Amino acid sequence: MKTHYCHQRLGFLFACMLWLSMTPLLAQSEASGGATLIQPNDKLTIDVYKNPDLSRQVTVQPDGLISISLVQSIPAAGLTPAQLKVELEKRLKDYLDVPTVTVIIDAIQSYRVYVTGKVQKAGVIMSERPLTVLQALSLAGGFQEYSKKDQISIIRTISPQLGRGQQDIKYPFDYEKVVDGTKQTQNIFLISGDVVNVP
Repeated sequence: MKTHYCHQRLGFLFACMLWLSMTPLLAQSEASGGATLIQPNDKLTIDVYKNPDLSRQVTVQPDGLISISLVQSIPAAGLTPAQLKVELEKRLKDYLDVPTVTVIIDAIQSYRVYVTGKVQKAGVIMSERPLTVLQALSLAGGFQEYSKKDQISIIRTISPQLGRGQQDIKYPFDYEKVVDGTKQTQNIFLISGDVVNVP
């Protein structure tokens, strides 16, 4: 009976930890209606009903903009395909009576993070959706022996700005304290290009 009770407790604790690690991702998914957000370098198909001259494939520029005939430099990154459809239809109303636009993400090429150091599968991780630190570590196969789980760091490179060069910002990550909930806020969403280093 005691063993069965322990197994039940362990199963419950594991389910709680998994739920906690997924909560930020679920919140973001709900905010975007569960749809994938468009990011720089993604390939899109823009179809304007009964207007083949306006329909085309485009690649989202590094600054997040796209352009098609009649609509120049419209922000696309950070929107869902449905949101971009609405924005394109608004712009095209100046030229078409009832514009009907379809937006499809053909290829997601933008989101990648790196896990380095003492993990089982160090290297690049590509994903269709943003990952938390816990999720990235899981996809890297977990830790090697003697890894310093309390000294993990997330390195984020900030692009050069006016009068300032490129900057690297480090965020601490204490695995054990994140898992037990003491430092749950350290389980941040990684942005494309982030490096998770496990010493």
